Amino acid sequence: MSTNQIHAFRLKPGADLKKSIQNYINEHHIKAGWMVTCVGSLTQYQLRLANQPDVTNGSGHFEIVSLNGTLSENGSHLHMSISDSTGKTTGGHLMEGCIIYTTAEIVIQSDSSMVFKREKDGTTPWDELQIENKKQ
Repeated sequence: MSTNQIHAFRLKPGADLKKSIQNYINEHHIKAGWMVTCVGSLTQYQLRLANQPDVTNGSGHFEIVSLNGTLSENGSHLHMSISDSTGKTTGGHLMEGCIIYTTAEIVIQSDSSMVFKREKDGTTPWDELQIENKKQ
């Protein structure tokens, strides 16, 4: 039997998007969650682009057009797309240093019957999602 819960909260100007989401996850002891939606804006962004070792960054005014991924006290994995004032859109791995401009309205869903962990499993060199089903 799964126990789903919805979490909704808002981040205010100046907050770090990634740190704030992970703090919420840790404070609410979410072991298996996923991003349902996030809308808002940034004055600074830090993203790691696909298959790149370094972070790309920028400052200005950006709309968050998507944010998705898996969330856990044991490690989260989030991807974000943002657009600038011309509509140019870029996306990648969400990194610390994405600073809220006006708001970030966030909805997360979690399921207490599972535990998400990030561990090496031999299929890639990275810590990948491992899913455990808790016994009810």
